[in-house]
Amino acid sequence: MKTEIQLDARDLHLLDGGEGPAMKFAMELVHNAARVMEAGRLIDVSFAHIDACFYSGRAHLDFVNYLLDYGAKLAAPAWTNSGLVSLHDPSLRSGDDTTAREARRLMEAYEHLGCKPVWTCAPYQLPGRPAPGDQIVGSESNAVTFYNSVIGARTNKYGDFLDVAAALTGRVPDAGLHRDEARQANLVFTLDEVPESLRREDLFFHLLGHIVGAKSGSRIPAITGLPKSTSEDNLKAISAAVAASGGVALFHAVGITPEAPDLEAACQGHEPVETNPITPADLVCARKTLSSAADGPTNMVALGTPHFSFTEFRDLVTLLDGRATAANTHLLVTTSRHVCDLIRANGWLEGLEKAGTKIVVDTCSYFSPAINGLKGRVMTNSAKWAYYAPGMLDIEVTFGSLKECVETAISGETWRDPGLSDDALGQRP
Repeated sequence: MKTEIQLDARDLHLLDGGEGPAMKFAMELVHNAARVMEAGRLIDVSFAHIDACFYSGRAHLDFVNYLLDYGAKLAAPAWTNSGLVSLHDPSLRSGDDTTAREARRLMEAYEHLGCKPVWTCAPYQLPGRPAPGDQIVGSESNAVTFYNSVIGARTNKYGDFLDVAAALTGRVPDAGLHRDEARQANLVFTLDEVPESLRREDLFFHLLGHIVGAKSGSRIPAITGLPKSTSEDNLKAISAAVAASGGVALFHAVGITPEAPDLEAACQGHEPVETNPITPADLVCARKTLSSAADGPTNMVALGTPHFSFTEFRDLVTLLDGRATAANTHLLVTTSRHVCDLIRANGWLEGLEKAGTKIVVDTCSYFSPAINGLKGRVMTNSAKWAYYAPGMLDIEVTFGSLKECVETAISGETWRDPGLSDDALGQRP
């Protein structure tokens, strides 16, 4: 039996072609999604983050050109995800000229459509982000998880084209994570066995997210025992990792994130289906899983997946302490134009570049074709980068903390923090 979907006057007007064939097509996509999701109605959205601006083939360009040709207009403010190329630095990637040219045209087309050209996978770091309770359209995996978990906005993960259709119509199916009952945590991860000092290390949050995502799949986890000092950068690391190793679009950090003042609230009064204690041994195993290469001479250190924040740049500047990178080792940091402007205004950009740091905007570094110089052994502090890059690029990865990445970039050889060794993790107070 098909679910009857309640439509308002404008929904019907769009379906009847009242605003042209492109808007009719967009409304049909949203309407059909509602049927698949068995939603009884559509709801308004106040914001969209668009992933379809990332070039994956000619179909992406044909789609947006069709919308432009027939005068489609956005009904909700929309910001752009990162693109395949950097409009700021077209020479960043070598490879097929046709692909690069069409990728640039695609990004420009979404600007013509009316999207705000922020070109970032971490739009939540920009001013004007959605607020708790806002119904929105998320598309990029880490951003979907961050919006749901950290901000308390509400979105499902909307794939390419449906994300645009929802922004054009301003409507989404009232289903999934837009609804209260779907946001209940049904499994719990505890940190009682992890030393408190380790819970404050930046490395810990990436590893925790990788473990939680792999064990949760697409279920909604709650995490107990995170320190009150947990920052948005730490929560960003968890968001990216749980969405990469699993399909987690929402997690609850008990005592920290908006819908989890306590475990009972996160589970909406129900008993969790299972409880999983995280141990130092789990963290050691996760770190080994994320390192596809043995330690040794390192060609590049890749930071900024998701895009580096202002506070992460502050930490990077502190760790570099005026030192330069090794002659044969590149230090690459991807970020948004907004954050790049902030570090320039703060006087950090020039010093970072003099130290041998390459700051990249508009794109991310684990996509193919590879950024020039990205080859061989690469070190990263991002569980998401370490998880995806070996399958997309001809490289091997070593995974470490931000401090380990910086010292590796300076020495040209993998550097390991004695306080984070396998033995030390199990002995920390």
